[in-house]
Amino acid sequence: MTPLENEITALKKEIINMWILVQSQLNKAKEAMVSFDKDLAREVLVKEKRVNSYELKIDLDCENIFALYCPVAVDLRFLLAALKINTNLERIGDIAAGIAIYVVESTVNFDVKALESTSLLRMYDEAVNILTDTRTAFEKEDTMLARSIFKRDDVLDDINEAAPVAVAEVIKGDLNSIPEALYILSIIRKLERVGDQSKNIAEEIIFYVEAKILKHQESSQRDLEGE
Repeated sequence: MTPLENEITALKKEIINMWILVQSQLNKAKEAMVSFDKDLAREVLVKEKRVNSYELKIDLDCENIFALYCPVAVDLRFLLAALKINTNLERIGDIAAGIAIYVVESTVNFDVKALESTSLLRMYDEAVNILTDTRTAFEKEDTMLARSIFKRDDVLDDINEAAPVAVAEVIKGDLNSIPEALYILSIIRKLERVGDQSKNIAEEIIFYVEAKILKHQESSQRDLEGE
């Protein structure tokens, strides 16, 4: 392998390690929410610093590779994609930390029936699965799997859109549940953004593997449809 190939391989491993950490953060935040484990939630908040450290390290490594090797073609596309994927992963880490904060701040346990009736648990599982599959797509350079993320994100969008009515029903059932219900609504909003970040990552995978920029294509298509 050339020195550049070694650097690219090492960078990819770093991104995957960050990915695994972010997935773990999301899973632990969910466990803390369901079991109302404030200590586990605090652990998520402490480890958020590791996520931020990964982001800074990966950014620096990308800059060094640009400066030292002047990459072109697929290597250049990979580095450009890596920078954006890195940012999206860090934002998902922030979302996990935000959910953990709700657990720490809440004075009442989250009611499992409320979590189920609002489809929060289903949404959480799907958000984690989507993030896991984007990682698989990244590792295997599987653009077909990456493309599947776009449709699966619709599930998260649908739950998010239905959330206000579902949360209102929880409140109607028990007026004392208002603080908990508002936390549930906020978590649903955050999980919807996990889907958005995962879609962004899927687009970057397709970009560096196939040299296709989906965002520009989608904008052009919308322009043509508007004519």
